Amino acid sequence: MQQAHYQTPKEIMTSVIASQPTDASYEEIMKELYFERMIERGLEDLRNNRFITHTEMEHRIRTWQK
Repeated sequence: MQQAHYQTPKEIMTSVIASQPTDASYEEIMKELYFERMIERGLEDLRNNRFITHTEMEHRIRTWQK
């Protein structure tokens, strides 16, 4: 069984920046980096069972609407 390669934050950032078009603005690159980080945080939460079900979220929203 092959072990998955852990990418360092620097490797991830380098990959995201390299995937941008040559004429990408600073703001566009920063948005892509932020988006990548949000995705990684969500996956990290999922791996660590830090999430709620869709049903639980619906219940919470209903309580806010009262």
